[in-house]
Amino acid sequence: MKIAVYPGSFDPISNGHLDIIKRASCLFDKLYVLVSINPNKKYVFNEVERVEMMKKVCKDIKNVEVCSSSNLVLNFAIKNNARYLVRGLRNHNDFDNEMQLFQFNHSINSNIETILLFPSANNLFLSSSSIKELVKFNSDISNYVPSVLKDEIETKLKERL
Repeated sequence: MKIAVYPGSFDPISNGHLDIIKRASCLFDKLYVLVSINPNKKYVFNEVERVEMMKKVCKDIKNVEVCSSSNLVLNFAIKNNARYLVRGLRNHNDFDNEMQLFQFNHSINSNIETILLFPSANNLFLSSSSIKELVKFNSDISNYVPSVLKDEIETKLKERL
């Protein structure tokens, strides 16, 4: 069984994240979407909110399971028999970060491979930061977030920004 983990903060979830999830789910028998918890990072959405939003948008993808963890992603993968980590790669900055992360992970456990997926063209420049900025300046985010979450994301971001 081919098992993968797609980790991220998903703060907030974007159509880019969902695009990677849908495409990765076709490559693996099981895909864990891991909402990562970094105690050193400030989130707009708390862990429960991010997990619930992710479950809402992934509910129809049969081989996807949404989880959260404050542990190393690699440890989660090992514990859940995942041999692959899925990462999105938008630009050269992402490439540099992913290369370093791959080398670090590979030095800890060389049995876990990193699979890089490029975003679809309409998600190439999409980031959670850009969604936050659009909301801050009262711009429409309809094209950038799952429609079922648009109002929830806008409301929360307007409260916090």
